[in-house]
Amino acid sequence: MIRQPICVLLAHVDHGKTSILDWIRGTSVADKEAGGITQNITAHSVELNKIKSICGPLLDQLNLDFTIPGILFVDSPGHEAFTSLRKRGGNISDIAILVVDMNEGLKPQTIEAIKILQHYKTPFVIAANKLDRLNGWREQKDTNLLKNIKTQSDNTQNEIETKLYELVGRFAEYGLNSERYDRIQDYTKQIAIIPTSAKTGEGLPELLMVVSGLAQRFLEDNLKTELNGPGKATVLEKTEETGIGSVIDTIIYDGVLKTGDTIVIGGVEEPTVTKIKALFKYEGTKLKSVKEVYASAGVKISAPNLDEVIPGMPLIVANENLEVIKKEIQSGIDEVMIETDQDGIIIKADTLGSLEALVNLLKNIDIKIKKAAVGPINKKDIVTAESGKDPLNRVILGFNVDVLAKPEENAKLITNKIIYKIIEDLEKWLVDEKNRIEASELEGLVKPLKVEILKNHTFRQSHPAVVGVEILAGNLKTNTPVTIDGKKLGMIKEIQLEGKNVSEAKEGKQVAASLPKLTVGRQIKEGDILYSDIPQDDFKKIKTLQKYLNRKEVETLKELAELKRKENPVWGI
Repeated sequence: MIRQPICVLLAHVDHGKTSILDWIRGTSVADKEAGGITQNITAHSVELNKIKSICGPLLDQLNLDFTIPGILFVDSPGHEAFTSLRKRGGNISDIAILVVDMNEGLKPQTIEAIKILQHYKTPFVIAANKLDRLNGWREQKDTNLLKNIKTQSDNTQNEIETKLYELVGRFAEYGLNSERYDRIQDYTKQIAIIPTSAKTGEGLPELLMVVSGLAQRFLEDNLKTELNGPGKATVLEKTEETGIGSVIDTIIYDGVLKTGDTIVIGGVEEPTVTKIKALFKYEGTKLKSVKEVYASAGVKISAPNLDEVIPGMPLIVANENLEVIKKEIQSGIDEVMIETDQDGIIIKADTLGSLEALVNLLKNIDIKIKKAAVGPINKKDIVTAESGKDPLNRVILGFNVDVLAKPEENAKLITNKIIYKIIEDLEKWLVDEKNRIEASELEGLVKPLKVEILKNHTFRQSHPAVVGVEILAGNLKTNTPVTIDGKKLGMIKEIQLEGKNVSEAKEGKQVAASLPKLTVGRQIKEGDILYSDIPQDDFKKIKTLQKYLNRKEVETLKELAELKRKENPVWGI
């Protein structure tokens, strides 16, 4: 049996993903939402007959024999829901639509969505929405998109092209090769951009056509499911339904769920085992009780003992082999719920999927993790973070979670409802904190420095000698002692950068430097390489603090040691 592909809509807030889904399913949910922002996760099935009626002759152009029964579209408040659509080893979303306001371009949540889609290797198309807001756009509902574009004024057509290629350029920055859908040569190598207007419906038949065609052509093998196999699902959220009580909203992506089935749901400490009391599906806007549900579908499950269930957890029918399935489901969770003895940061998230996404993004930038778990930030997390050996690991990241306790001064707390922003804030803090620690640890020490006296840049030969130098490694500061071939030369007293006296100049700069008691042509000459004259005690301390030095400073430290050891073989040892 071929199931419906699961298609998730992703976008920056207010870029129109819910409005696009509203148009497809013929409802007006977005108008009813607070501030036009989606408040609840929703899954809606659009049958193939409905897709054919919307697309009309567009589908015929594809020359495909459609076997998919329809598409299950999933809309959500944010990317945390997408990351919660997980199964062992990946994501249950078969394809995605990334909605971008073509007038605003890529925003923080758009970028986060791109990174998550890339991580899960989820195929996607881009809906370049709000076409109707372009200057001079003339709405024509009854024509297809390409014909409609051609009827617009030259200025409007030029603006469309400009906006599209601005998007193409921005996506290229993230390694994505994109193009307008009708210009694509190979859909396996390029990502389709479909201009759309959720307000007028223009471009949405083309969007449905592209998604349906891609699903049918490239995903059919992934959509095979056992009609009577044990149901597998993911928990999206837990809610209270009037007259029903506690229910869990789930997406079933394989097999069948039936009333009376024993189900196992993954948990933070241990799995929950319960029996399905009732199943509910939406038909239009009404909730209807059903006896069984086949993949793929959105379904509400009523069952006892749901208190410990959290979003993102896997669910499997276990009418047989209960103990085996409990171990299987928990091992998948343990892969994500990381806790080791190594030094690293602590991360907390609201769902298992969000936690997994955050873990993977942190691994991509080589951040060590001591503990990763679902739930609020508590006192134990603070104590664990503050006890970290490396001050750069005394960090707690919180994604979309409550903060029950806050660190004082010994640890850093970074929270946000956008994963991308958490990573960005962490990277900035690490740079700032590293600089602060470096300044504190290295304060008062003579640091590695390497400068070259530039040719034809002797401004004064002596009393004092003033020469132009290029800083090859380290930062040059006033009163830095210098050496040549391991022999002492005295200090660089003053520095001029672009005609102004400065106390410090950074690596790569060319400056004028004054050296008292030296004469150009005697102790120094143009082309000479000078090093900072680091005292032995300072050298020994700096060797233990090399992690605060850049590559060139470390190399300079080694070069200086070799020069010094020509005079004294045990220098610095």
